[in-house]
Amino acid sequence: MILTAPHWIYLIGTFVIILTMLFRQNVVVPAVLMTFLVGWIYTGSVSSGLQTIFQASLTAAGELFNIFLIIAIMTALLHSLKAIGADEQMITPFQRVMKNGHISFWVIVGVTYAISIFFWPTPAVPLIGALLIPVAIRAGLPPIGAAIAISLAGQGMALSADYMIKIAPMLNATSAGVPVDAVANRALALSIITGVVALTYAYFSIRKSIQKPSSKHIKEWEKSSGMEDDEEPLLQKKSKKQRVFFALLVPISFLIIVIYMVLSMFSEAIPAMEGGAGAALIGGTAVLLLVAASFLYNVRQSLTNVSNFLVKGFIFAFKAMGPVIPIAGFFFIGSGEFSSKIFGVEDESAPTFLFDLVQAGQQVIPESTFLAAFGILMIGMITGLDGSGFSGLPLVGSLSGALGETLGIDTATLAAIGQMGSIWVGGGTLIAWSSLVAVAGFAKVPVMDLVRKSFIPVMLGLIISTIAAVLLF
Repeated sequence: MILTAPHWIYLIGTFVIILTMLFRQNVVVPAVLMTFLVGWIYTGSVSSGLQTIFQASLTAAGELFNIFLIIAIMTALLHSLKAIGADEQMITPFQRVMKNGHISFWVIVGVTYAISIFFWPTPAVPLIGALLIPVAIRAGLPPIGAAIAISLAGQGMALSADYMIKIAPMLNATSAGVPVDAVANRALALSIITGVVALTYAYFSIRKSIQKPSSKHIKEWEKSSGMEDDEEPLLQKKSKKQRVFFALLVPISFLIIVIYMVLSMFSEAIPAMEGGAGAALIGGTAVLLLVAASFLYNVRQSLTNVSNFLVKGFIFAFKAMGPVIPIAGFFFIGSGEFSSKIFGVEDESAPTFLFDLVQAGQQVIPESTFLAAFGILMIGMITGLDGSGFSGLPLVGSLSGALGETLGIDTATLAAIGQMGSIWVGGGTLIAWSSLVAVAGFAKVPVMDLVRKSFIPVMLGLIISTIAAVLLF
């Protein structure tokens, strides 16, 4: 394999992006500049290099728009539930079972995971933090214990699998060139292994600090700064009967979808849910629930309110995922499947920079399944240092695709391992400048203390899940 100047520029760009992440800086500008340089050197034209910036981002946006759409829809639904007070009603039944700190820890884990797997942890954290943390603290759970339960169950276990919405598996699998379901299924298994290990270790590490239930715990905790939600609802909150109706309707609707998806995997009588069909089914259901919540309780303002909720959803989606587009664009130019669209050439002549680089460096890549798996895990963890957990998935997927073909290792398994490293680190369990700040804020604990308490549980979980991936898959 003969490497040309564009190959070396692409390699330098990859290292520049990783180095920028290590310095805790945003990687959008380096991604854009390196995309321009690769396009310029490859085509030999400055004008074409400038066009490459736009075409790469446009290609990435086209491939990823379904991700933006499902995020926007789910966020809009959560806003509509909050506006009528159904979000609080969905949580209150769990407060009755939080009798002591031990039960409270696992209740928070279960509720956080259940909500985060559907809505993502970012919109779920304020709901859990505001309603369940005070109850848990009164029951004797220390604030740091509540924060650990939320971050490991939500930002860690639920987000790293992202099994229902499938944003992370789609980003990963698209770059790796493998079916989304293959990555999603492996990621779900690895996330559960990682989460069970991390949560179990974390529970026993704080177990001795759990006290007997007492109202003095909440009084001491409330001496610190308050937690208030200043967002005004767009709809007037309705009667308890109406709130309970939607608090039951939403989870039951999604539970039916879950059962349908599970049955489709094991029964020939139900059509298989392939690709993004599961996310599309959830998204369509969420839209109908959003419309129903608005029309049922406020017909005169419903049209305006549905539109406002969707606008809020899209704003959140582009804030959360917008920076991924130019980053994904850079890594897409290294894949032959997408570079043909970006450079406007035939598929047969499209450049495959990343695969060529891996193939050229094959002699220095350890031909060991364990070393390759832990190498991808480390790369995923490094890309997670930017604090998002998602921006590095195109790189992880691309490397997994290249290494899988070169070393004969299952590509979907490698991609799932890299996804664990990227999201468990960057998604909000070990990075203080990520959404972990929100968790620490609601629990009123120093964010660095939360990072230190989470480090050993998370690392132990990732190591064990990586070993399990190699042995099982």
